[in-house]
Amino acid sequence: MNTADIRNVAIIAHVDHGKTTLIDSILAQSGTFRENQSVAERVMDSNDLEKERGITILAKCTSIDWDSKRVNIIDTPGHADFGGEVERVLDMADGVILLVDAAEGPMPQTKFVLGKALKQGLRPIVVINKIDRPDRRPDEVVDEVFDLFCALEANEEQLDFPILYASGRDGWCTSELEDERVNLHPMLDLIVEHVGAPDVDPSKPFAMLATLLDSDPYLGRCLTGRVVSGVAKVNSNVKAMNLDGKVIENGRLTKLLRFEGTNRVPADSVQAGDIVCIAGMQEASVADTICDPAVSQPAPSTPIDPPTMSVMITVNDSPFAGQEGDKVTSTMIRNRLLAEAETNVAITFEESAGKDAFEIGGRGELQLSVLIETMRREGFELTVSRPRVLMKEEGGQKLEPIEEVIIDVDEEYSSTVIDKMNRRKAEMVEMKQAGTGKTRIIFHAPSRGLIGYQSRFLTDTRGTGVMNRVFHGYAPYKGEIGQRRNGALISMEQGQAVAYALFNLQDRGVMFVNPQDPIYKGMVVGEHNRENDLEINLLKGKKLTNVRASGSDEAVTLTPPRQMTLEDMISYINDDELVEVTPKALRLRKRLLCPHERKKASRAAEA
Repeated sequence: MNTADIRNVAIIAHVDHGKTTLIDSILAQSGTFRENQSVAERVMDSNDLEKERGITILAKCTSIDWDSKRVNIIDTPGHADFGGEVERVLDMADGVILLVDAAEGPMPQTKFVLGKALKQGLRPIVVINKIDRPDRRPDEVVDEVFDLFCALEANEEQLDFPILYASGRDGWCTSELEDERVNLHPMLDLIVEHVGAPDVDPSKPFAMLATLLDSDPYLGRCLTGRVVSGVAKVNSNVKAMNLDGKVIENGRLTKLLRFEGTNRVPADSVQAGDIVCIAGMQEASVADTICDPAVSQPAPSTPIDPPTMSVMITVNDSPFAGQEGDKVTSTMIRNRLLAEAETNVAITFEESAGKDAFEIGGRGELQLSVLIETMRREGFELTVSRPRVLMKEEGGQKLEPIEEVIIDVDEEYSSTVIDKMNRRKAEMVEMKQAGTGKTRIIFHAPSRGLIGYQSRFLTDTRGTGVMNRVFHGYAPYKGEIGQRRNGALISMEQGQAVAYALFNLQDRGVMFVNPQDPIYKGMVVGEHNRENDLEINLLKGKKLTNVRASGSDEAVTLTPPRQMTLEDMISYINDDELVEVTPKALRLRKRLLCPHERKKASRAAEA
């Protein structure tokens, strides 16, 4: 197949606008699967966490044959926290499909990924998806998309974008709303016609920009990327260069793989313009150029936006340490975090002087919590600190990251949301009606102020509000922002929580533990009704006597405890608290477990 017969296209969209479901339908209609083949729903979401959360975390490639052309399709994450993946994979694409929900319209992450694509000069195809929704508003959404293109300074060629109306779940698309709804062939024909062939030079020596890195149990380290020039064959000698042009290693291409549907199939040779996977390199990593020994200049790579938030990860030193996980030492944790930092360019790694604490920087709470959840499932035990926003110094002025927050909320709750956001130093940019009794409010808010706000927001809006946020830029430091106002209920003893004690103490605040849950001294077992911390004894049982009389025994009726996810916990804790993460449990605890040490630290802080 010639380079002119290749099309590389990335699908970009906001979270839950239907990217992965659309790819399912494309693969089914292009003949990738046998008629009797059993295929999982959202086949591209191969990771357990992706299946559970219904979001794409890792970018992945697939390939179909259509109209004698090979179409390589890249499924990209929709959340800005995983923007590092998006920035890298757009280097492989020659065009993009922008998927927009027919009711919600362009959302913050849409703006984020589209801005990256337009900067690289890619020409988009706009697909208004979920057109079968009862609250669809396709004409208004098309206008909003055009306004977004103008706001992102798209050029005239990019503004002249084709529009399709589709239902990815039902597997059809049309160029006009009145057209017959049959299949996705109009979209595949449009990709072949609208997206250009790769702009590469097959006559030059072989060079490939590594974009994704993963590990295969049989092949070892596998690097995926687009061949930017030349042709390579199996067993060719190559070298790996970093962005500075320094040679990292010399090696041999032991295996060349192309994408066919959801599988990787061996190939004898690969050519310029194609997206391929290679094995045989031990040191080369993401953003390196794998090339012929004659090549002297590395392929250009898009710079990655810096992280805006970090957490400190340390060894678990609670009384329950080592009881639930098998990877508990600082060396094991360090090696795992180093491996993550090598494959994920959006993550930064720093260690303390004593090499017992590790600072991990990322784009946001979601990205950091996904890493910690993955480690937890691999058998690690660790503790995590409260997220810290990474500031910048510029011209002697302290700058902090600002996020654009788009909130869709019922009109009755809008004043509450505005009040809470104002307290967090947010500035309201726009407020408008979003139809069906909803109000859309746009804020520019410091990242610091949004830590821990998600759960409070859901409480304030009775679970009906939707909040989306995306990195906007840096602005001068906005001053102090108050942290959690309520104190903690702290366990005084170690053992198993008793229902009778929980019943008598539940008036003091909201509990986080159930009866029979293991607890220890210094563990946070609930939220106090007041601002101060309170130590309580959850092991105190009822004194038993041999006298029984009607009315003397009260039934123990417990209010269900508050259930928190890992993200909730990380954003909930104060600076003097930690989250204990083990394969079987998530617990909140004080950094200093002994009450005397906490008092000493408190006095020292006041002095």
